Amino acid sequence: MHSYDVRIWSVRKRSSKSAPYQLRWYVNGTEFPERFTTKTQAEARRAELLTAARRGEPFDTETGLPVSELRERNRTTWYDHARAHAARKWPTAAAKHRASIAESLTVTTMALCTEGKGRPADDLLRRALYQWGFNAGRHDQEPPEAEAKALAWVARNSPAVVDLDSAKRVRVVLEALAKRQDGKEAAANTFRRRRAVLSNCLRLAVEQELLPGNPLHRVHWETPKAVEELDVRSVATPAQARALLDAVRAQGPRGAYLVAFYACIYYAAMRPEEVSMLSADQCELPPDGWGRLMLAGARPQVGSAWTDDGKPYEVRQLKHRARRAVRPVPIPPVLVAILRAHLEAFGTTTGGQLFSAVRGGPVRSQEYGAVWKEARKKALTAAQVASPLAAIPYDLRHACVSFWLRSGVSLAETARRAGQSVAVLQRYYAKVLDGEEARMNELIDQGLAEQEDEAEEP
Repeated sequence: MHSYDVRIWSVRKRSSKSAPYQLRWYVNGTEFPERFTTKTQAEARRAELLTAARRGEPFDTETGLPVSELRERNRTTWYDHARAHAARKWPTAAAKHRASIAESLTVTTMALCTEGKGRPADDLLRRALYQWGFNAGRHDQEPPEAEAKALAWVARNSPAVVDLDSAKRVRVVLEALAKRQDGKEAAANTFRRRRAVLSNCLRLAVEQELLPGNPLHRVHWETPKAVEELDVRSVATPAQARALLDAVRAQGPRGAYLVAFYACIYYAAMRPEEVSMLSADQCELPPDGWGRLMLAGARPQVGSAWTDDGKPYEVRQLKHRARRAVRPVPIPPVLVAILRAHLEAFGTTTGGQLFSAVRGGPVRSQEYGAVWKEARKKALTAAQVASPLAAIPYDLRHACVSFWLRSGVSLAETARRAGQSVAVLQRYYAKVLDGEEARMNELIDQGLAEQEDEAEEP
């Protein structure tokens, strides 16, 4: 707690032989004394306190010290603070976010620790910080010898947090966050994510009174704009999507098994991690007509080092949804038929899921990505293969949403089925919506004409 209620008394002499001169000052009514061997020392100390009080600096009520002096005495290093920040975030963060925090703090720390005899090679330093220094799940484990030595070097050469109260130093960090390992410019979303992690870490330093304020606010930085619109070149037509699914089916037993996986993405706009969690009891598959999927979770793929149970995936709630939230998605007869055929031919896993990897567990992106790559070669022309058209399975989701919008499904209903907000939908699929302007204008003209005809009738 801080206070501006400060009173500083004159130096007085006492009977003590070892330290006869005493200085007293009060902060919020609490007395804080210091003793000195000479009057000169006492007067110098009094002058320091008076200077701090006169420039309007608050004093700490527990120690009685000006906050700037308290901050200087508590020279917590950046590495210790960042490591504690990663540990603080670990319990509540998703596995992917844990890895993102570690990656961002690694880049920041390498930018700050550029000096010092015996600096480890960049690849070793990066590996040590990312896999051990900022992986809170391993803080109770002993890293390999090389990584341990690298982390010891960082601990010795890391600057104090208070030294980051410098716009010049923070700019150097931002420049590092804006680059990839190869020195090229990082994607706008990558930079924004890294900067957000750094800002959160610095805000915690301010809260713990290690910094007077967030130095990021003093740096003028033109944040690159992220690409927030769909690349329409990646959107497959219904005919192209069907041809791709047929090419998947033609790839032997594994292709026949995975065709329903891709069909869920295309016909229901599901994310791959949602398809991975799809179980038979979530499927309403009538013999005729439309069916329904009751999506209740996702299983994103992530490195085993970032999960609590050591598995290479994490069971999570639906994206941007509360735990136990369910998203009902009506599905057309074509997908109903594909899923019924899949269940009849392959059944389910022991956990009730519709899909699994060859050796068990969830289907990994490497597996369904490889099958998709072959399907594009068989279903598309050479020019199309070289283009962004359906480059990755996730593009099937974009194709589905685009098809819904062009078919006249409302923004609100499309957003609900796809598990997105209307605002994100409007921004990301702006070009798709723009293409419907002429058709919408025709509908409005038709409605106005009908009203005029009704008004002219006798």
